[in-house]
Amino acid sequence: MTLRTAWTQARSRLEHAGVEDAALEAEVMLRHALGIDRAAFFAALEEPADAPGLERAVERREAGEPLAYVLGRREFYGLDILVTPAVLIPRQETEHLVDAILEIGGGRAGLAVADVGTGSGAIAVAAAVNLPACRVHATDVSQAALRVARDNCRMHRVEGRVELRHGDLLDALDGPVDVIASNPPYVRTGEIGGLAREIGREPVEALDGGPDGLDVIRRLFDQAPAALNPGGAVLVEIDPRQLPAVTSLAAAAFPGGRVAHRLDLAGRPRVVSVTA
Repeated sequence: MTLRTAWTQARSRLEHAGVEDAALEAEVMLRHALGIDRAAFFAALEEPADAPGLERAVERREAGEPLAYVLGRREFYGLDILVTPAVLIPRQETEHLVDAILEIGGGRAGLAVADVGTGSGAIAVAAAVNLPACRVHATDVSQAALRVARDNCRMHRVEGRVELRHGDLLDALDGPVDVIASNPPYVRTGEIGGLAREIGREPVEALDGGPDGLDVIRRLFDQAPAALNPGGAVLVEIDPRQLPAVTSLAAAAFPGGRVAHRLDLAGRPRVVSVTA
């Protein structure tokens, strides 16, 4: 069987399973199985292909498992991030949170950042890689998630500057930090069942933010004033519909603080920030 035939068959199966980008996903699976880049893939289309693991990968994707879990990794902020079903899959929208961290930390030595609800550690790792003088405290209530985060820290050689802590939100910190950043659960409970099939495979505790999606965000802002150094900032990813409510929570937690928001690539509010 040639590589082209293997690609065509995998694509057909994914299309039949309702996968939207079947051709691209079949290509990615094959490149992953063969360990080749895109240029090598297209150069070898007429050559015999022996792709171990492809059959099982296609079966898992046909069953609705997210491609990132099938591959065991996802690109985030230009970095290869390991993922398992124990963690939320990093998304492009969350890169705006990293942008905000880097804007605050650029040129500052000794910056202390708390990545709250770190999951895979994607935010913590991206911050540590791009701010070599910063130290990150990455917290999560899930031990399984922290194991994935530890693997990512090791892979990107930042384990000496990212401290992983088990605990609920900011309770896991020993002392105040300069930046609190979080991509918390913010999906409304009533909307969980209507999410795409693939999203339903991700850990519900990383998605479900309560009846209005704000349960965790409220608790985060309740804890934040005691955990933030003077002049520090809190950065929170949100559902764009939550902008008025989260802005009010930020202003109430930090009277006199400067509240702002950052738009995503679609022009929607995605990150709320408050500077104490």
